[in-house]
Amino acid sequence: MRYGTPLRFLILLLLTLRSGIAFPQSIDLSKSQIFSPTDKATLLRSIEVLQNEVEKRTGLRLPVAKKMPKSGGVILIVQENDLGKLPEPYRKAIAALPETKSEGFKLTTAGQPNTIIIAGKDARGILYGIGRLLRKAEMTPGKFGINNQVSLSTSPKYPMRGHQLGYRPKTNAYDAFTVAGFDQYIRELTLFGANTIEILPPRTDDDPTSRHMKIPAAQMIVEQSRICKSYGLDVSIWYPNMGKNYVHPDSIAKELAERDQVFASLPRLDGVFVPAGDPGELEPDVLFAWLEKEAAVLQKYHPKAKIWVSPQVFRPTQKWFDAFFSHANKEYSWFGGVVFGPWVKIPVGKIREMLKPTIPIRHYPDITHNYSAQYPVPHWDLAWAMTLGRESINPRPFDEKAIHNALDQYGIGSVSYSEGTNDDVNKFVWSDQDWDPEMPVMETLRDYSRLFFGPEYKEAGVQALVDLEKNWRGEVLTNEGIDITLRQWQSMEKSAPLKLLQNPRFQMGLIRAYFDAYTRQRLVYETELEQHACRTLASAATIGSVKAMREAETSLAKAWKEPILPDYQQKCYSLADSLYKSIGAQLTMKKHGAMSGRGNFIDLINMPLNDAPFLLDQFKRIEQLGSEAAMLREIDQLLHRTDPGPGGFYDHFGDPESWYRVVPNLPWEEDPGSLQSPRIGFGVGLIGEEWVDEIQATGFKGQVTPRAWMKQAKTLYDQPLRIRYDNLDPDATYRIRISYTGRFRSRMKMTTDNGQTIHDFIQTGEQPTFEFNVPKTATTDGKVIFEWSCGEGERGSQVTEIWLMKQ
Repeated sequence: MRYGTPLRFLILLLLTLRSGIAFPQSIDLSKSQIFSPTDKATLLRSIEVLQNEVEKRTGLRLPVAKKMPKSGGVILIVQENDLGKLPEPYRKAIAALPETKSEGFKLTTAGQPNTIIIAGKDARGILYGIGRLLRKAEMTPGKFGINNQVSLSTSPKYPMRGHQLGYRPKTNAYDAFTVAGFDQYIRELTLFGANTIEILPPRTDDDPTSRHMKIPAAQMIVEQSRICKSYGLDVSIWYPNMGKNYVHPDSIAKELAERDQVFASLPRLDGVFVPAGDPGELEPDVLFAWLEKEAAVLQKYHPKAKIWVSPQVFRPTQKWFDAFFSHANKEYSWFGGVVFGPWVKIPVGKIREMLKPTIPIRHYPDITHNYSAQYPVPHWDLAWAMTLGRESINPRPFDEKAIHNALDQYGIGSVSYSEGTNDDVNKFVWSDQDWDPEMPVMETLRDYSRLFFGPEYKEAGVQALVDLEKNWRGEVLTNEGIDITLRQWQSMEKSAPLKLLQNPRFQMGLIRAYFDAYTRQRLVYETELEQHACRTLASAATIGSVKAMREAETSLAKAWKEPILPDYQQKCYSLADSLYKSIGAQLTMKKHGAMSGRGNFIDLINMPLNDAPFLLDQFKRIEQLGSEAAMLREIDQLLHRTDPGPGGFYDHFGDPESWYRVVPNLPWEEDPGSLQSPRIGFGVGLIGEEWVDEIQATGFKGQVTPRAWMKQAKTLYDQPLRIRYDNLDPDATYRIRISYTGRFRSRMKMTTDNGQTIHDFIQTGEQPTFEFNVPKTATTDGKVIFEWSCGEGERGSQVTEIWLMKQ
């Protein structure tokens, strides 16, 4: 006879109770006291962190007991070398867990009811144990609890785990932070294992002050250093060489005097990071001779501090690198190690081989930028590049883990490159990965959502953040998940209490969700308007060229005369205002005082997403021809600009449809910085400029260009770019037309895989399009690989469009 479900459940329950096994339940810490036998100097601010963070979320102020409570209800905080001061049951509970290493901790329950033990290997271990308790706790008004199954022993894999928090105008929020704001942000980063904060000196490649700054930069860095010292964290300073001369004694004396003043003012300083370039490019012999003098000043005030250097130059030569690594391997007493960061040409694995094993490498990952970056978003849609720009709110949790885990084994950890709060999620993911590269992203995000949104939004918040990253996968036009992402955020928005609605982290996700959905719907709308305009132009021979252009112009103008979703747009404006008030986030230039290209993506919310700028400009040119026949001919050429003719091929290498022709080399998961593989680039390029803040259809001498020219395939430095064609007619002769656009103004050479030269080195950036004959012998087997390479010291190769035309 089988037991029915109710009877089976009753028997199982009785057996469970009889065996002493309990179902998972929460330990109630709401009435707990805090006790520690460890001296106050070791505890630093750890107990204060626990009390304050619990009180913010629950309204409960946990008292500190002077004596060990006998009846449980205690959060016991202890350093491991003080375990002998505890009763035996507590010692046994801790001893049952695996050993920890430096900065590690043990977190477990004890025999007494409603009791938690945090045992730190050292002072930092105590702080990180408290951080983990806060991350895992369920905190709501009047309630503070944690699952009674919690039990872990963990130590960080990497000794350096930190983030750069530069107080300067170029950042998108930090320059508006108060001292209290930095204290809170630094505290929150430590809860996820950060142990290093990098500051910036008052003089960098930036303006000396901004309208947002609450106190002068020289004063703020002292406060940042003081805050870190109070938590027991390391302090690093990014200090570029901004002087004009590092050889002349007078110039050197002036630079040393500045550093003497800065180093003397800082309560704590453990390291100085000097980039070899971007800015402050110096030859290695001059650089290292200068650093030795700087080190003497540094160690006068901070005897244990070291200087770290990155081989970071825009136009490197082999001679430069040979000299740099010759110095790096001399193991100067003041030398901390090598930094691998943006615009370092040599892959970090190769750098590891070039350095002595005793010389450490520190990662300096760019977690803050979307393109023109160390780790750009792979195959990012042009619509995002034009609207969200280089430095938008950019949660990329799964990308960050993949990037971290591809390269982490070569270094001792990292201090991330950040330009503000836009990369907030990425910071917490990266710190967790530096602590434990096996940490699942979803666990980090659950802790993030539980701690910062609230336990009731733990799962919804995780999925909503993950979906923001998914919005950037594939083509915007066909990604229907973007609208689903908005509904996820709107669902939380509808039920959220006022406190969450005013939460800056929640608002950062919400504004991205609205912005993304608005952009996609605009792209759909403006694509349809362009298609309608082109159909009208195609009837020019029937209705007349001028009338066709006027009607096409009317269709295109609907994008700004009859805009869609004004409520979404207004929502973005309102959230931007709120973020500015709460955390100083500068999402517009005029209203919020952002710097161009530095997070001001709300300024770009209505950037044209079709070819309207180019078409309207061409209409003006065509009308000036006067002759109907000439105008009809030009309209026809405009409509068929990409036509390669019978038997020909046309490819735009910003389009996914053409990317299969690009020879990949290494997969993205192995080479996320694309130092050995091709990547997508953005921008047309202006004569005389190597940088533009916005991606728009303007290039060369300022003329309006086709939308296609804003996105291209490229490689960095002297890495060859290869593009393959097959299924060619082996009996045919071909001519190739190429559009070279992009940010880099490189000298490039084009050859074929059988060694024939299509063109020798030419200077790109002066004109967009070139034509050349393809030697017949290159295509006699029906296929060919074209290869582009740069001369030494160039930034990289770029190819936007190819017409392979059959002759």
